[in-house]
Amino acid sequence: MTSTAQASEPGARTAHPDHLGHVIFIAAAAAMGGFLFGYDSSVINGAVEAIRDRYDIGSAALAQVIAIALIGCAIGAATAGRIADRIGRIRCMQISAVLFTVSAVGSALPFALYDLAFWRIVGGFAIGMASVIGPAYIAEVAPPAYRGRLGSFQQAAIVIGIAISQLVNWGLLNAAGGDQRGKLMGLEAWQVMLGVMVIPAVLYGLLSFAIPESPRFLISVGKHERAREILAEVEGDKIDLNARVAEIEHAMKSEHKSTFKDLLGGSFFFKPIVWVGIGLSVFQQFVGINVAFYYSSTLWQSVGVDPTDSFFYSFTTSIINIVGTVIAMIFVDRVGRRPLALIGSVGMVIGLALEAWAFSFDLVDGKLPAAQGWTALIAAHVFVLFFALSWGVVVWVFLGEMFPNRIRAAALGVAASAQWIANWAITASFPSLADWNLSATYVIYTVFAALSIPFVLKYVKETKGKKLEEMG
Repeated sequence: MTSTAQASEPGARTAHPDHLGHVIFIAAAAAMGGFLFGYDSSVINGAVEAIRDRYDIGSAALAQVIAIALIGCAIGAATAGRIADRIGRIRCMQISAVLFTVSAVGSALPFALYDLAFWRIVGGFAIGMASVIGPAYIAEVAPPAYRGRLGSFQQAAIVIGIAISQLVNWGLLNAAGGDQRGKLMGLEAWQVMLGVMVIPAVLYGLLSFAIPESPRFLISVGKHERAREILAEVEGDKIDLNARVAEIEHAMKSEHKSTFKDLLGGSFFFKPIVWVGIGLSVFQQFVGINVAFYYSSTLWQSVGVDPTDSFFYSFTTSIINIVGTVIAMIFVDRVGRRPLALIGSVGMVIGLALEAWAFSFDLVDGKLPAAQGWTALIAAHVFVLFFALSWGVVVWVFLGEMFPNRIRAAALGVAASAQWIANWAITASFPSLADWNLSATYVIYTVFAALSIPFVLKYVKETKGKKLEEMG
């Protein structure tokens, strides 16, 4: 780093925008992509049994239809970085919004099972793009002093999306007389549930027109004056804007457009820092968190819970998810990313182990014994709470921060793509694993939660308080 960059570092590190509310709005608008992910992840929960019944399919085929959106997510995440470097972050958001709107309409009006699967892939591609662009954009526009809290908006948006979708599903289910295939507005209830996703998709697109382009992208295409204006908006005009632009420009000139080839190196194909990002993504999913959001209603019904109550428990789980996320947002910049991850891993191990124990008991009259039933329910909420206050937030923050500038876009794309693939593996395998042995399935998730502890201790470095130009 040059002497100019070094001289500007204190100002950038302590920069406080004059209009913090405006910066919060920018981050919240970008995080709407996370809301779409959360909404889509959970809205399908209300349609699972209806899809099984309408198309008369078994657990394996059903799982593929549910999980196939994640393949689209992986492709979208893998390509978003390159697209964003070519046309900008805002244009990427707008493309994502259009694709998701189209997929919501198509998913609500399928004429066959394969048609529904196709539209879920399209929607997944859109969400995959948004999952990469959101954290990267927020990291690029957020002042360093607020970056952790603003970066956590992505996960906050995800959990709010999950909760809102559960609430909407519950309302639509009641309107249809408690029948997922009951008639609403000339359609079956589950079709309306999927169609409602048009609303947040359109809102995301509209919001993308109200926020500025990333200063780093503008500098990369020579629009320095506009970059200074946006830096003054988000970091305050009391800093030396010319020095800040020079610092960013110097960092960018010492690099080139990140490509997949740039990630190669080291002893095991990828550079070590890329493997750390992949590891964070995989551990986040292999603890089985999305089972709680894709299949919770089906899971509780499988151990004897009434269908109406199963929807209610899904909603309470999503509320716990929000509470945990708020806790993480409060502490992510105070105690750091690594301590939160370690605390969360320990809590998840306890919650998952208790669930595995409870599910090991035989059903009596189609239900778990009372003690085990309550233990499973409480433990499920404990697991979600500790995930939300740790890995749910810090992984997104880490992925937006941890990579060197020269490989950030490509590395974030690969790490996010790995996250979607891991999500798909868990989502597609759960119905068959649960049919085989539900308790053993949760033992597997417990093992991955336990293994995440030494992984963080050995390989993950703290990024709290560091500027993006300092990474790597």
